Amino acid sequence: MRPVLIMLEMFALLAVLILNACSSSAEQASGLTAPETSTSTSSGSDENRGDGQSALVGNQLTDSQSANEYDSGNVGTAANLLQALKGEMTASAKYAAYAKKAQEEGLAKVAALFNATSMSEKIHADNHRAVLQDMGVSIPLIQPVFDVKTTRENLVDAIAGETYEITTMYPDYLKVAAKEGRQLAQISMNYAYKTEQKHKVFYEKALAAVDAGQFQSLSSSYMICPTCGNTYDGAAPKRCGISMTSGERFISVPSV
Repeated sequence: MRPVLIMLEMFALLAVLILNACSSSAEQASGLTAPETSTSTSSGSDENRGDGQSALVGNQLTDSQSANEYDSGNVGTAANLLQALKGEMTASAKYAAYAKKAQEEGLAKVAALFNATSMSEKIHADNHRAVLQDMGVSIPLIQPVFDVKTTRENLVDAIAGETYEITTMYPDYLKVAAKEGRQLAQISMNYAYKTEQKHKVFYEKALAAVDAGQFQSLSSSYMICPTCGNTYDGAAPKRCGISMTSGERFISVPSV
């Protein structure tokens, strides 16, 4: 019986050892699984909340905000220049149409004035576009919209447009550009601002001539500065009074 008891005791001991080992393994497995499950849940929670993505978006927003803060003035200048570009392109197109209308009405000298200012406004538009491109601003498609009426009405419209530009638009835009330190924008807008002042005077003189039926006082040809659009009736000066461009480079716009 003794050997049998010894064998039973050994089996019992072995069974205890096996049970303890299994229990230990189960606890270890449980211990490994818990962190794994916890990590998975945490990750799932992050995905549900979008924390990881939010952090990325947050950084992007921060970068964008920093860029806007650094470039806040540039946003204003860009918007202003785009608006000015649209205005100058529209003015150039409609003044060309006004010139055609004046010619149809037998007002050749008024037509010459409109042709000259149309060319001048195109130079302003080209200058604004160049500055915007230098700033890296995307320029949208601009389609001028306007109405052509009688030459008198067209002159009244032109005077109103120039008055707005020299009393409100360009003074305001120049202040913003100066505050932002955008020198090229200031130069381009100042070229237009100074030139529009002369255009207003030309239009007022032409309107007075139309109303009085006296066109002898109007010039039959104009000279345009290719740099700033400065407009002279008659001969070109030795140098442009705005950009100092040589008079030899001026563009002649005779009456048709």
